[in-house]
Amino acid sequence: MWILRSQATEADDLIFRVQPGTIKTVGRAPRADLIVEASLVSRLHCRLEAGSESIDVVDLSSTNGTYINDRRIEQATLSDGDRLRVGRVELKVELEARVNQRGTDS
Repeated sequence: MWILRSQATEADDLIFRVQPGTIKTVGRAPRADLIVEASLVSRLHCRLEAGSESIDVVDLSSTNGTYINDRRIEQATLSDGDRLRVGRVELKVELEARVNQRGTDS
């Protein structure tokens, strides 16, 4: 499972869990699968297609763009440790298995 967790932003703490094999939309609209209520986020901002090793991201013609690791994208791939930014909200992307391994290694 993928975990997308907000960093220090104007949004409240956000944690989204995305199963491999699913497609989710991100945006402000109630019809978005993952709702991010923050300024500069479009109603339907981007689409995530989760796989077992990565997540494909497609910008949905958002007004302010979708960014991966501070680079604006139209379509790209996220991996464990990458940062996804929609509007002013930055989400760190983690693969749950790796999060659990880090927790037990300490």
